[in-house]
Amino acid sequence: MNLEIVLIAMILALLIPIYEAWKSDDTWQKMLAFGSISSKVAIMILVISVLRDDWMIGVVAAIILTVGNAALMLLAHILRRLGEV
Repeated sequence: MNLEIVLIAMILALLIPIYEAWKSDDTWQKMLAFGSISSKVAIMILVISVLRDDWMIGVVAAIILTVGNAALMLLAHILRRLGEV
């Protein structure tokens, strides 16, 4: 029961970066918001894997956390550098 409440709170917290990505025109800010969304969704997947007692879903979430955000932040940094030139 307590993990379901945590999951609902995480879904509500997910709305903050979605709103930030929606209202911002700056590419760097949008990429940061999408990185935050990716992290929050991966943590939510980890919570769901604990609720379902399914470790394979947790492995996918761990891969998303370790690899997905690094690539997104690298892309955001490249776009920022291209905007400075």
